[in-house]
Amino acid sequence: MRKIWLLFAQTVTISLAVLFVLNLFKPNILGSRNAVVAVQEMVAPSTDAAANNASTYSLAVKKAMPAVVNIYTSKETRVPSTPLANDPLFRRFFGDQFDVPQRSTSLGSGVVVSPQGYILTNHHVVESADAIEVALADGRTTSARLVGSDPDTDLAVLKIDLKNVPAVTFGHSDQLQVGDVVLAIGNPFGVGQTVTMGIVSALGRNHLGINTFENFIQTDAAINPGNSGGALVDAQGNLVGINSAIYSRSGGSQGIGFAIPVSIVKQVMEQIVRTGSVTRGWIGVEGQDITPDLASSFGLREASGVLIAGVLRGGPADRAGIQPGDVLVSIDGESIPDSAAMLNRIAALPPGKTGHFKIVRKQREWIADVEVGRRPKVQPEQTD
Repeated sequence: MRKIWLLFAQTVTISLAVLFVLNLFKPNILGSRNAVVAVQEMVAPSTDAAANNASTYSLAVKKAMPAVVNIYTSKETRVPSTPLANDPLFRRFFGDQFDVPQRSTSLGSGVVVSPQGYILTNHHVVESADAIEVALADGRTTSARLVGSDPDTDLAVLKIDLKNVPAVTFGHSDQLQVGDVVLAIGNPFGVGQTVTMGIVSALGRNHLGINTFENFIQTDAAINPGNSGGALVDAQGNLVGINSAIYSRSGGSQGIGFAIPVSIVKQVMEQIVRTGSVTRGWIGVEGQDITPDLASSFGLREASGVLIAGVLRGGPADRAGIQPGDVLVSIDGESIPDSAAMLNRIAALPPGKTGHFKIVRKQREWIADVEVGRRPKVQPEQTD
């Protein structure tokens, strides 16, 4: 009996020692029963490129990057050659004869949108420039001429005379959804062509005070100085927006960038290429959004519509009988929820057309027939 017990004890001891060694050096053999949380571990990466498309955007970059260009602008200004020249009394007698010319340079980005050499960029990139040079992704450089620009949307169209220029493929910005992956391509800080990735953070951003007409795509893809005018593309490399501005307290990217959607870009570009400028409707009013308190005071059922805060004397709206204090609720049967929608809707009306504006005045509705005018080229205040 003593021998049997010793044999049993030795067998158990040896078995425990084997299990300890296996658990120490080959833990997978014993399974994962000791795991606190059951997790799924990734399998070995597939060598199939199609299976890896979800984790890389190299194909989208290869498709879009050749059409993104760097834009270098310069302009000549005159600055005082002596501190005395800043004195108003000194300038009264001597004028600007002591000023000396000084050339300043700036940089930005652009997107080739046509094999004919048309390039889209921001108005503020080429504003007041007397020389514009474009550097393509393939290393070619050439001068460019300004076809036309639109300060109200911060868009400009350039033209270069080169053959075999790669053009971007336009996407559909109206099909974008919050959470979609987007890539920003441009020349930040002049370091060279750069790609950053993010998602669509919001759509239809307005009331930002950046442009007169705003309908921005908001993204957290890093956009920095020099990216202005560059491409915002979807995960397939199709253009969905032109990068225009960032919200930043430091001057660098803080995760809030704004791009002009291609739905607006195409409309502006076609008018500029066709006529050299953009023509918009205008009636000469200043609008204010309706708040719940205003809706209650005006007897409106909901906080929708636009309060007419001001009317330009002698303008189209004034001639049609619209007065300050009126509430605009629709144009040609299309409801107007806020002042941004009013601006965009009036701008889309062709000058000379008679628009039917539904007005609420003292809780009574009536239709004002307004002959739409042409929006002035210089408009310091955001009125329409």
